[in-house]
Amino acid sequence: MIARRGLLAALALPAVARAQGEWPQRAIRIVIPFAAGGSSDIAARLVVPRLSALLGQNVVIENRGGAGGNIAAETVARAQPDGYTLFQGNIGTLAVNPTLYRSLPVDMERDFAPISHLMSVFYVLVAPMDRPWHSVAQLIAAAKAQPETLSAGNSGVGSMGHLSSVLFDHLAGVKTVPVPYRGGGPLANDVLAGKIDFSFSTVPTVLPLIEAGRLRALAVATAGRSALLPGVPTVAEAGVAGFEVPNWDGWLAPRGTPPAVIARLNAAMRQVLAEPEIVAEYNKRGMEPLPSDPATLGAEIRQRIAQFAPVVRATGATPD
Repeated sequence: MIARRGLLAALALPAVARAQGEWPQRAIRIVIPFAAGGSSDIAARLVVPRLSALLGQNVVIENRGGAGGNIAAETVARAQPDGYTLFQGNIGTLAVNPTLYRSLPVDMERDFAPISHLMSVFYVLVAPMDRPWHSVAQLIAAAKAQPETLSAGNSGVGSMGHLSSVLFDHLAGVKTVPVPYRGGGPLANDVLAGKIDFSFSTVPTVLPLIEAGRLRALAVATAGRSALLPGVPTVAEAGVAGFEVPNWDGWLAPRGTPPAVIARLNAAMRQVLAEPEIVAEYNKRGMEPLPSDPATLGAEIRQRIAQFAPVVRATGATPD
């Protein structure tokens, strides 16, 4: 069934994609700047089997965390621009890091060729079940009573989880201690174990733990409440006015990758992200498929860099 679906999908690709018949001839590597188990990893693993069938070659995932995603970004930016090494970045790696870090090994706009958005996802403020705070107000009160004591876990320096906790401190008038991890999976494990006082985690990573009563959801970092967690207030509703943090992932290739290869990858991604099975799998995990064209992703990266630069400077966020 999968092979048949892949054959039919390949026939549906536009002429420009079929014309690049010599590509691909071997496996395609997607480098993700976070450890396995987080939302970026989950989103990619849901689509790679379909992409493999569609492109006729294996699409494999390489999780390479560290340095806020900059190690993975440099790996891809320095790779041959032949379509066989791709990068999955999010707002944190692509739009926050250029301001957060004084010096970067790559230029997020200059060194990459955008392919498409992958998905959008939202953050949830969660705490271990053994902590005494059952609301955002109680968490803020504890943080004010114990300044620079409560640990705020995040999925990596420069991640939107990191920026979320820094923005939370800034708007709530508290000072907590950021603790970076190499991805949302390891972070969720330590919050669950009570090693971290709270975190802003992506909903696909923590939703099963919330539903099982193993983690406490205090608020969602969205403008309005989520249908997945209707009883959980937004951070703004809970008393931190103006708090909202967006996030999305996208795929990029090294600058100089042939346009025909970019076009075929984009067509394949758009087709896979429109499949009802993929849409359903994403939605039940709190993600929205977000297919786009390369120009749209490139424009959004530029827009978000401009948007978050003053936020990063105002909050005093640093890689430390």
